[in-house]
Amino acid sequence: MDINLSYGSDYHAIPAVSLESGASHEVSSDLLCFTVQIVNVVFAGHPDRGEWVLVDAGMPDSADRIISAANNRFGANGKPKAILLTHGHFDHVGAIIELIEHWDVPVYAHELEMPYLTGKRSYPSPDPAVEGGFVAKMSPMFPVEPINLGRYANKLPSDGTVPGMPGWRWIHTPGHTPGHVSFFRDADRTLIAGDAFVTVRQDSLYKVLIQEQEISGPPRYLTPDWQAAKESVHKLTALKPSAAVTGHGLPVSGDLLAEGLRNLDRNFDRFAVPDYGKYVQ
Repeated sequence: MDINLSYGSDYHAIPAVSLESGASHEVSSDLLCFTVQIVNVVFAGHPDRGEWVLVDAGMPDSADRIISAANNRFGANGKPKAILLTHGHFDHVGAIIELIEHWDVPVYAHELEMPYLTGKRSYPSPDPAVEGGFVAKMSPMFPVEPINLGRYANKLPSDGTVPGMPGWRWIHTPGHTPGHVSFFRDADRTLIAGDAFVTVRQDSLYKVLIQEQEISGPPRYLTPDWQAAKESVHKLTALKPSAAVTGHGLPVSGDLLAEGLRNLDRNFDRFAVPDYGKYVQ
């Protein structure tokens, strides 16, 4: 198989810091958020209809847990029509090689994310000096090397449609990575935001441990383009989502989402952008 993942051994030093690991949160009848250590994956599709996709691919060594959760929801013999990626950071593609080998399905991502998914380019290095907590200080351990998905890597359709998710559209939301995307369903204004914004202060180990919920900007230690990140938050705020699943933290809806997202949009430079760090202008 012409795919590989070569992060080395450093990621084994990353602790399983989320007390919510293994938890499932049903956002709607056809949308399930499943937490794997510090990150969420999403099962999109109604359990009774047999057609579904996986959004993002979790932490390294989490494939068995993701497959088990999929079997519990969709049946032991089912497999997704595709795996969709919000972006290619290690905590969102950590299990993707094993999942591809198990399910033999295509992977879709934005075209600007392709170099990081086809072995051509590494992400910018994390910034441990950034303003933030212990997780930020641990960030040099986080791998940024590319993976190579070979023939399984596909660009998202240019017309904005989402393979395997009728009624949804993808939205380019760069900043955290060049090809970061979010997924939005206009019918009920449900949003899968990836790391464009998150619902826990991901740089703070304490807040990750207790899962203190707050609408926060993208993880500070791995966001190199703050101007693009700000514009992406503004774009998502304008959609007025009714419910959101983010890459880190619990799903959020209603007034908490609306007010928190508006506040983040209005005060992005104050609340999201760190006071110092190598990627801060």
